[in-house]
Amino acid sequence: MSDIAQLEKDLLAGVASAKDEAALEAVRVAALGKSGSVSTLLKTLGSMAPDERKLQGPAINGLKDRVTAAIFERKDALGAAALDARLVTETIDVTLPVRDAPAETGRLHPISQVIDELTAIFADMGFAVAEGPDIETDDYNFTKLNFPEGHPAREMHDTFYFPPKPDGSRLLLRTHTSPVQVRTMLTQKPPIRVIIPGRTYRSDSDQTHTPMFHQVEGLVIDKSSHLGHLKWILEEFCKAFFEVDSVKMRFRPSFFPFTEPSMEVDIQCKRDKGEIRFGEGEDWLEILGCGMVHPNVLRNCGLDPDEYQGFAWGLGIDRIAMLKYGMPDLRAFFEADVRWLAHYGFRPLDFPTLAGGLSP
Repeated sequence: MSDIAQLEKDLLAGVASAKDEAALEAVRVAALGKSGSVSTLLKTLGSMAPDERKLQGPAINGLKDRVTAAIFERKDALGAAALDARLVTETIDVTLPVRDAPAETGRLHPISQVIDELTAIFADMGFAVAEGPDIETDDYNFTKLNFPEGHPAREMHDTFYFPPKPDGSRLLLRTHTSPVQVRTMLTQKPPIRVIIPGRTYRSDSDQTHTPMFHQVEGLVIDKSSHLGHLKWILEEFCKAFFEVDSVKMRFRPSFFPFTEPSMEVDIQCKRDKGEIRFGEGEDWLEILGCGMVHPNVLRNCGLDPDEYQGFAWGLGIDRIAMLKYGMPDLRAFFEADVRWLAHYGFRPLDFPTLAGGLSP
C-alpha cells in the first residue's frame, strides 16, 4: 500500500509539473500506457490470491481513476492557457475609432474661402454685398447694360438661352453678375457701394474655363466718383488679397459696352519655376476689367448722368483663387473630389479678417 501511495504521489506531481500538453501526454503514457506503471500494477491482480486481490484491487483501480482525472483536469487547464496566449497574440480590435468632430475634418471650398476674403476686404472699405438671380432677362443682362439689339457682343458671350416664350422673349443664364448692378441702381438711391459675388454661365470648357464659374463685380455710384478713387480701391484690394506690402498696376485702354472709358488692369508679378509672385518682378499679369459706368447705363437705370457718375470693375473669383493658392486646373474646382478638397480646402472656423490675416 505504501508503494501505491508513493507512486500516486509521484504521478500526480508529474501531472502538475507538466508545462504543456506534450509533457502531459508523456506522463499519461508512463502511467496508463500498455507498459505504464499503473497498467503494470493492474496486470498483477490476476496472479494474486483472492484475499490479496480483494485488498489491492480497489487501491490500484482508485489510483488509476485519480491519475486519469488529474490528467484530464491538467489538460483542460493547459488548453485554456494556450488559447488565452493565442488570443493575446492574434487579437483584432473590431470596434470603430472615435471619429473626429466635423469642425476638424470638414473643409471649406476655396471658392467659399475667397468670397469670404473678398467680403472682408471690401467691407473694410464700406461696401455692402448685393445678390441677384442666376436666371435673368435679356433686358437686364444685355439691353440695360448698353448692348443694343443685334449687337455682336450678345453672341460673343456664348449665352445659355432658355426656349422662347410665346411673346418671343427668352430668359437666360446670366453671363456676368452685372445684371445685379442694374437691379441695385433700380432699387437704391445713390450713393451706392456694393460688391456682387456670384455664379455666371458661358458655353466654354477647358483647363482655365468652365461653363459655370464665379465672378465678383464692384459698383460705386456717387456725385463725385472718379477714376482716382477706382485706382486706389483696386490697388488696396490687390495688396490686401495677395498679402503684399506694395503692388504696381498698369491700366490699359479697352472696350466694354457698359463702361466708358474702359480699362483692363495688369498687376506686377514675377514668374519663377511655375509660380507667380505678386508685388515683385518685372512681368505683368492681366487681373481684371474696369471703367466708368456708361451714361447710357445710368439713364437705363433711372439715374441722371449729369448728376451722378460712378465706376465698376469685375474679375473672376476662380482665377484669383488659382493664382493665390497655386491650383493648376480650374476643372478640379467642380469635380467634388474630397481628396482635392482635403488638400486645398480651408478649416471652417478660420474666418478671414484683415486684422488676423486673410489666409490661414
